[in-house]
Amino acid sequence: MELEPLSSAESAPMRGAPPPIVAGDQSFATVTDQISSFVLSSSTGRTWFIGFTIGFGLLCLLFISVGYLLVKGVGIWGINIPVGWGFDIINFVWWIGIGHAGTLISAILLLLRQSWRRSINRFAEAMTIFAVACAGMYPILHMGRPWFAYWLLPYPNIMALWPNFRSPLVWDVFAVSTYATVSLLFWYVGMIPDLATFRDRAQNRVAKVLYGFFSLGWRGAATHWHRYETACLLLAGLSTPLVLSVHTVVSFDFTIGIIPGWHATIFPPYFVAGAIYAGFAMVLIISIPLRAVCHLEDFITQKHLTNMASILLATGMMVCFGYTMEAFFSYYSGNLYERYMMYNRMFGPYWWAYWALLFCNLLTPQVLWFKRFRTNTVSLFIVSLIVSVGMWLERFVIIVTSLSRDFLPSSWGMYIPTRWDFATFLGTIGLFVSLLFLFLRFLPMMSMYEMRALLPEAKLGGGSGSGNGASSEGGHDA
Repeated sequence: MELEPLSSAESAPMRGAPPPIVAGDQSFATVTDQISSFVLSSSTGRTWFIGFTIGFGLLCLLFISVGYLLVKGVGIWGINIPVGWGFDIINFVWWIGIGHAGTLISAILLLLRQSWRRSINRFAEAMTIFAVACAGMYPILHMGRPWFAYWLLPYPNIMALWPNFRSPLVWDVFAVSTYATVSLLFWYVGMIPDLATFRDRAQNRVAKVLYGFFSLGWRGAATHWHRYETACLLLAGLSTPLVLSVHTVVSFDFTIGIIPGWHATIFPPYFVAGAIYAGFAMVLIISIPLRAVCHLEDFITQKHLTNMASILLATGMMVCFGYTMEAFFSYYSGNLYERYMMYNRMFGPYWWAYWALLFCNLLTPQVLWFKRFRTNTVSLFIVSLIVSVGMWLERFVIIVTSLSRDFLPSSWGMYIPTRWDFATFLGTIGLFVSLLFLFLRFLPMMSMYEMRALLPEAKLGGGSGSGNGASSEGGHDA
């Protein structure tokens, strides 16, 4: 006997009950169809084409600016003495921070069994890979002779030259390369069941071969699922300390120096909180338009947006605590140089950047205390954009104001970025956007297996995916 489906009034959650993670009348088949349709459809759609064209245009600007840089040298940038770090290190730290949310969502929330992460973890992981790719360019280009970048690696060589392991820039090589490798493995391993689904559903011969190659012969057998879940758990365990270690090591670029404003013990936790803050802002910037354009309201529900807004508010308060401690340390230390550093940030030549970052990172997120702003997608999107700008300004203030006003007034100088600084920065944004749109077009933006596991059908014994159908179209539609 077939049971009649509940009416919309009967199926609505009880008053006071938490909102569902997956909304609407979804089944195994509809979840698979909706997520795979964007990849396997024959047409890309006007919105995708416009977005990719904009990103590719900016990417071409990156090719031009990097080519000119290799011909002329770093003199085309605004860096000078004493400000030897400019947009290059500012953007390096900013991009690394953006990538943190993907690892946090994938690893820590997985270990904490937070089911709501499943709708956003896949493109958050992709965001991590693309952000690290953008970040890794800057230290190499900043060297002036990037073709010697391999000298930073401790490889055996006949000249017996080894990198200076006391330099935090060498620590960055180990930390960032490990972070990128583990994140890439975590991202790829998680996609294997979905790539097998695309292999079985694809109509194009080339697509079948490519998806079949990267699905590693996945058949959905019990041994496959066991190894898959074990690998994901191990990679989550490896990724968890990386969330704390990578940006801590990046903060050591500053804290082990004696420059006023840098030599502070608050920097490691302050940088980690700021990275998660900037990362979740970028996840919201991506997920809100994606939710609207691809009609994913059933998968990225109000619960996801509210949870991300709460994390954004919490990490924002941690960052504000760091700002307060910086000001307190400069006053309470009795160090004249530290006191002048803070005075210079507030009232010096770059005062506008300091007060702008306080507005972006301190005042703007306070609206998220109110439910009407946390549940409004437009206000969340605007707040996230402002936070991203504020976190970039934070790196600008930390680097430029401290270097431009050193211990000796005779060594003071101003930093003014050139058009090539802006061109390179816009070019890396184009690289990020282009990679993101290619990912959305050719790879699953969400984990079909994990989304099906959230359905009531899975809890009633219909099979959550762990052994019941991730290898074939028939298994998905069962």
